[in-house]
Amino acid sequence: MNKKLRVGLIFGGKSGEHEVSLASAQSVANALDKNKFDLVMIGVTKEGRWLVGDSALQQLAAASPTPLLKISNDESETASRGISSQELILVAANAIAQSSPLGEIDVAFPLIHGPLGEDGTVQGLLELIDLPYVGAGVAASAVGMDKALMKAIFRAHDLPVADWIVILRSEFERQPEETIRRIENAFGYPCFIKPANLGSSVGVTKAHHWDELTQALANAARYDRKIIAERAIDGREIECSVLGNDDPVTSVLGEIVPRREFYDYAAKYDANAETELIVPADLPGDTIRRAQEIAVRAFRAIDCSGMARVDLFLERASDRLILNEINTIPGFTSVSMYPRMWEKSGIAYPDLIERLIQLALDRHAEKKKNQTTYVE
Repeated sequence: MNKKLRVGLIFGGKSGEHEVSLASAQSVANALDKNKFDLVMIGVTKEGRWLVGDSALQQLAAASPTPLLKISNDESETASRGISSQELILVAANAIAQSSPLGEIDVAFPLIHGPLGEDGTVQGLLELIDLPYVGAGVAASAVGMDKALMKAIFRAHDLPVADWIVILRSEFERQPEETIRRIENAFGYPCFIKPANLGSSVGVTKAHHWDELTQALANAARYDRKIIAERAIDGREIECSVLGNDDPVTSVLGEIVPRREFYDYAAKYDANAETELIVPADLPGDTIRRAQEIAVRAFRAIDCSGMARVDLFLERASDRLILNEINTIPGFTSVSMYPRMWEKSGIAYPDLIERLIQLALDRHAEKKKNQTTYVE
């Protein structure tokens, strides 16, 4: 009988998308095949404390976590126990001297959305301890999080993106009127203002005039030092799920039809928002093929792996597809668009989770082929 894999589900985080991450983690925990996998719950509070155990999710959801655990950096302790570098060691915070491993895992499943989780930081930690993990690597995660870098790389790969400019928080604080005029001259109204390093439309505003633009910049500056201003596109919002490593495949397409002016945070997560999610999207075959091709090209442009959700606009006036962004850790509840599109493509939610775990193991095995010593 094969030994069950221990999967470390990492969730929460110091991000405006903390609550979204908890919902994703709960769905994965419920769907994971317990006959094949043992689950280790690893939560990160909004203050950056690490918790482990079956109650970690409940503690974070209650918004009153206690600092039960932390990651050990005591090299002498781990060395004396003969612990391999592949083990993520979580020890009781009040008993470091007598600590023993509490959370040895075989593969990690990061589900922290946004900064300090989706941006390459957690991925870097997992790389350092040589642990397989689900999803994109360090570089792809960092690029996928930073919309300014992402757009620059997409444009370098001849992918269609909306025009944009980058505004620094310090620039706006120092010269607010000049900053606003710069945006007006570039795009006019309406235009979108976004924090460069957030997802779930946190801090995103559609501005129609000077006062709204001023408020939008101030709002975005609360979340990031780097702000994106971009031309507003009148188009249908189309999404495509991508799955794989070197040979990615695409799902059927989905369409977002928000009842609000655009698909903002409330439209995504407010049960009363009445946003319509259409899967599969009702589109001509040629448009579907073009969108899927762009999705794969975007995935490869940032050297992504595991999974990604690619968001596009279908411009109403021209029928042109415009690449909006790539999400390397998309919302992952059972009703989120990423798994829903795969469900309609023939991959059930529990099977999708299992495939992602296998892709993580495959990528880790591929990396093991790399030579780490120089030989003439």
